Amino acid sequence: MKPTTPGFCTGKISTILRLEGLLVLALACYIYNALPDKSWKLFAYCFFVPDISLLGYIIGKQTGAVSYNIMHSYILPLSVLLISYQLPCHLMQAISIIWIAHIGFDRALGYGLKYADGFGYTHLGLIGKLKKDLSS
Repeated sequence: MKPTTPGFCTGKISTILRLEGLLVLALACYIYNALPDKSWKLFAYCFFVPDISLLGYIIGKQTGAVSYNIMHSYILPLSVLLISYQLPCHLMQAISIIWIAHIGFDRALGYGLKYADGFGYTHLGLIGKLKKDLSS
């Protein structure tokens, strides 16, 4: 059976992945709350920092997709988290957990990793105007 939109999740699979993102967000918040030196003010200040990567779209679709995907993949924050436990560095732990929470939040809202075709083309399906145009 072929997907309805090649390269994108649809239907129940998309819903499962979005729920997974919501659970990642909840778990990251739970873990953050358990940190000894936590600061919810720091959490609030840092939560949307990964979205600075959207500035890559000023240069072009491909650059935007690459910069967004680098900051919205679990690879870097999980690597930082592993390193932070080896050092140990509580600030790095906190920042990496906030970063993971942000990614979970975005995925729960349906903002997946981007394709170079444009911001609206994500691994979780189409978003924004593209999705509205398709359903019309």
